[in-house]
Amino acid sequence: MGTRVLTVNTGSSSAKLRVLDDEVVIATRDTAPETVGDVVVELLGEHPVDAVGHRVVHGGPRHTVPVRIDDGVLDDLRELVPLAPLHQPVAIAAIQKVQQIRPDLPSVACFDTAFHADLPAAARTYALPVAWRTADELRRYGFHGLSYAWASRRSAALLARDDLRLVVAHLGSGASLAAIHGTRPVDTTMGFTPMDGLVMATRSGAVDPGLLLWLMQHRGIEPGQLRDALDSDSGLLGIAGTEDMREVIDRSRAGDQDAVLAFEVYLHRLSAGVAAMAASLGGIDALVFTGGVGERAPEVRRRTAERLAFLGVGLESVANAAVTADTADADLTAPGAVVRTLVVTAREDLEIARGVRSALG
Repeated sequence: MGTRVLTVNTGSSSAKLRVLDDEVVIATRDTAPETVGDVVVELLGEHPVDAVGHRVVHGGPRHTVPVRIDDGVLDDLRELVPLAPLHQPVAIAAIQKVQQIRPDLPSVACFDTAFHADLPAAARTYALPVAWRTADELRRYGFHGLSYAWASRRSAALLARDDLRLVVAHLGSGASLAAIHGTRPVDTTMGFTPMDGLVMATRSGAVDPGLLLWLMQHRGIEPGQLRDALDSDSGLLGIAGTEDMREVIDRSRAGDQDAVLAFEVYLHRLSAGVAAMAASLGGIDALVFTGGVGERAPEVRRRTAERLAFLGVGLESVANAAVTADTADADLTAPGAVVRTLVVTAREDLEIARGVRSALG
């Protein structure tokens, strides 16, 4: 038996728990964040483990590698709650529950921001007054790093190259893009918080800051209201009245104008973002789709590829239509297309387990 790790991947509304023996998954449970404790008791009763790894969305400037969790680390994570209010509290709650259940087990935090810690200065720097930037370390932190780390390593293996210029689209409830050269981050769409960039299920993505100031000054919107609206009432939900991409696609096919608009806005921001990421790389060798929508929505992949044909992207239609669920990773490239197009199943659990072993030596 190898090193057994329990991975706890908490999202804003769900938690994915896996027990891995080295890289082999021997148990899996998906649950709501509030029932993580009960599931942990079940899993650990059936499968002894050596350590626990937790996905934490925001590590801030202090935490750029996986770290063993102690009271000081927990204090640091609490300070970052305002920057990731949908994710950070549930991750902290899961950490505390596991520690209460098994205080003897080493716990490691693995950060989504860590992958982007070495973004080039031009990509990470905001054009703000220097006093603001330096006093509070205001920068583009980037997110979905665990997913990007796996997708870049897996793409290199699938295409037998370690110098690929990759644009990876992590499309789920939260959505972002990353430009990656080999395994080195070059650019990304999320910023200081996970609100920035692409249109998401309930998050707005990029919005003119002047518009937000106008709402505060002329409509009396308070900061807390603004945060809640941008995080929870915007995105697909704000335009179409649903956060479910499947429903958006079905309704748009039926001619529902709100759904048509929501899908077109989503695709517009996505395809423009891919082109921008390709520019950051000086070209693109492969476009990689991952995450729930990226893996399960052929229509999103097809419509995005059509808009990116000028870059040399092209999908083989039968192969694209066949990838609709958690199937094996796939190459969807059309014959003659210059840019390879892949679907890579998100495996944040493998990256978390890898981080645990690194932190514990």
